[in-house]
Amino acid sequence: MEESTQPKKLTTASGRPIFDNQNSISAGPRGPLLLQDYFLQEKLAHFNRERIPERVVHAKGSGAYGTFTVTHDITKYTRAKLFSQVGNQVRTFLRFSTVGGEKGSADTERDPRGFALRFYTEDGNWDIVGNNTPVFFVKDAVKFPDFIHTQKREARSNRKSPTMMWDFWSLNPESLHQVTILMSDRGTPYGYRHMHGYGSHTFSLINAQNERTWVKFHFRTEQGVKNFSDEEARLMKAEDADFAQHDLVDAIDNGNFPRWKMFIQVMTEAQARTFRWNPFDITKVWPQGEFPLIEVGVLELNEVPVNYHAHVEQAAFAPAHVVDGISYSPDKMLQGRILSYPDAQRYRLGANYEHLPVNACPFGFSNYQRDGQMALGDNGGPGPNYFPNSFDGPVEDKSQGEPPLPLDSNIADRYDRNAPGEDDHYTQPGNLFRLLSPEAQSNLVNNVVGSMSGIDGPKKDLIVQRQLCHWFRADIRLGMAIAKGLGVDVEMPAQHAAAAVTA
Repeated sequence: MEESTQPKKLTTASGRPIFDNQNSISAGPRGPLLLQDYFLQEKLAHFNRERIPERVVHAKGSGAYGTFTVTHDITKYTRAKLFSQVGNQVRTFLRFSTVGGEKGSADTERDPRGFALRFYTEDGNWDIVGNNTPVFFVKDAVKFPDFIHTQKREARSNRKSPTMMWDFWSLNPESLHQVTILMSDRGTPYGYRHMHGYGSHTFSLINAQNERTWVKFHFRTEQGVKNFSDEEARLMKAEDADFAQHDLVDAIDNGNFPRWKMFIQVMTEAQARTFRWNPFDITKVWPQGEFPLIEVGVLELNEVPVNYHAHVEQAAFAPAHVVDGISYSPDKMLQGRILSYPDAQRYRLGANYEHLPVNACPFGFSNYQRDGQMALGDNGGPGPNYFPNSFDGPVEDKSQGEPPLPLDSNIADRYDRNAPGEDDHYTQPGNLFRLLSPEAQSNLVNNVVGSMSGIDGPKKDLIVQRQLCHWFRADIRLGMAIAKGLGVDVEMPAQHAAAAVTA
């Protein structure tokens, strides 16, 4: 049957035809409106409820659908059906975002970029919820709300506060690695297409023999890495606050589909037990010289969602969403996010957020969860909502399961995350600085100086001095250059003077 070429008739949400969408019902041409004008009530009531709560973090974002194609065999590490053979392909959805800004903020701000990727697999939806950086600011989820509060608005003035940010970072030296990346040119990427993506956390792969391997996920842009300078980012913020959104949509609309190659790093359980750093510490990377990148497949974005709100704003990712053959690790930030991300989505979208099309597994699901807001479909129909039962309800899949996870201790305590053996917060940031080109080093120094110059108030000198100590411990040339830029008088040891970086 051919579809009609005539436009659809306007109706209320319940299907009642509307013959006039321009004039309310009133008592005479100039009289008051009547309560019986239900369409007016429905229209205004829905308008008042059009906005769902903004994400606490990652509020400003862009998204697109695409495909992921397996190009290399990793079945020795994982039994996940997605990776069962080379050539397998699944649909994907990727949402990019800034972290600290509100939904109306500029997407060229100096900020990490979220990289949240969903694979719609036959074994369920698998989410990798990471950033464009391989590390993060804090290593324990209990610190996460405090960190995010420093990136939001100060209580009295309702302004962003460099004092809050640097006070927190100076009191948490574990942040130094991520702060170094943030203050480099990587803190202002040229849109979303020209940056790498990372799962950031350590996860685990489980193979057909039920053997566990620790893993990190990397997505390397095939468009080439490209960043704004600090000045360019500031100018673009004024010219086009939605630059990254425009860049992504225009590229896909023009058939210039962005692509990333996926790689993994793997570490055996035996290697993890003797590694010189805690391999589950998200403030650290695994050196690629010791744990080389292993190519897995290609991600391509090729479809702009037809409706932003339905597909991008309502997309609800969670690192809790894994599939058989892929699982978690003792990473303490990951452990906290397993709880907090689904909880945030239930608050923001409702208990049945996974029924929404962008979040629903296209291969179906079956469980005993019923009722609540937005219980789409038949809400389980006449089937039982309890287990076990005698009425052919869903049963456990005994073919699934993971190997036992040995514990470090049978003593539960609040262990100090900065105890000896866990307190080297300086080697990796220092190595990163020394890997940068002279120009990139200079940009990093200038960006740090520009940001730290905003520290004010009676604790200014204390915060500046405390943070300078961290920079010096990472690299003395870096510390000297920042101190010079801030006008802090310190004397460089003679053996380092010749190599000093100019701010």
